[in-house]
Amino acid sequence: MPKKIIIKVEVRNEKCRSKAMKIAAVRAGVISVSIEGEGRDQLVVTGDGVDSVELTNVLRKKLGHATIVSVQDEKPEEEKKEEEVKPIEYVGYYSSYYPPPPPYYQRVVYDPYPSNGFIWY
Repeated sequence: MPKKIIIKVEVRNEKCRSKAMKIAAVRAGVISVSIEGEGRDQLVVTGDGVDSVELTNVLRKKLGHATIVSVQDEKPEEEKKEEEVKPIEYVGYYSSYYPPPPPYYQRVVYDPYPSNGFIWY
């Protein structure tokens, strides 16, 4: 079950916010990362199997100050259903001699252990 982790970080400018988000985004099991709070100083990490203590320690090493505010279980919503991937429809003329090309499915692939930052497939 995914967990929602809120970590208060010391951010001085937009560069520090961006750095905190990058640090959290490359961790194994992270689904989403966002900045919230009145002073935009709370890092909200949603993920499955994310170690909140390890993430906080890494943020402390890189940014200076970070504390865990809360760790909550994310409630699954019945409305959030995975959308079916539909093949791309080909519009055009195909003779009976040549069959139409096979359907092309698009799928997003995430590498849980990136070697050097973000890898695009």
